[in-house]
Amino acid sequence: MNDVADPESKSGPADRISRHELVAVSVCSIVILTLTAFELWPIGWLEAWGFITGGICVWLTVRENVWTWPIGIANNIVFFALFWQGRLFADASLQIIYVALSVYGWLSWRRGTSGGRLEIRYASQTERLICIVFVIFATWILSQILVAANGAAPFWDAFTTALSLAAQALMCRKRIDHWIVWITADIVYVPLYFQRGLPLTSALYLVFLMLCIAGLKRWSSGMSQMGNDSR
Repeated sequence: MNDVADPESKSGPADRISRHELVAVSVCSIVILTLTAFELWPIGWLEAWGFITGGICVWLTVRENVWTWPIGIANNIVFFALFWQGRLFADASLQIIYVALSVYGWLSWRRGTSGGRLEIRYASQTERLICIVFVIFATWILSQILVAANGAAPFWDAFTTALSLAAQALMCRKRIDHWIVWITADIVYVPLYFQRGLPLTSALYLVFLMLCIAGLKRWSSGMSQMGNDSR
């Protein structure tokens, strides 16, 4: 048997993970922790664990594997501490909301719909409109709060926070559109974190960006296959 899948979910071919993938992820994690332990690069433990849990979380999302949610919660805890240290208050507070959304997403992916597997769908026009309005108003409100709180990058911090919340909500419902929203956010996150002196986190979000592009292609391919199978 060459593949493994989440034993608790209504799993199918989409969420299966090959042994080679598991080995590759394990090796990368060990390398990162070893470099950090022996101080072979200027990266602290929080950023190292953020890199590992974040990368695994997005990789599992691409695979539609339900274990993305508990790994994501661990990542939220790590990044809360990391962002608070970097005075990115909105991103730090965002992690608390992520935990709540992750619990909802975890239950949603496991339960599916009408006793079946939760399938990938495009967001409806109503869902898209709600997300656009939410991002606009949330960005405006949060930026005002962050200016008063002397945040490091009020507008961009608020904008990426709003985008991330919208993306996470869409992801909980397996809406393929969430990849596009994440890609937009990651394009901003990469230079933002580098400027704030978090080089590994910036590199991590560059990896996230590439994974999101791969996820969009994979989920789009799955949608196309579903369409062909239904004919």
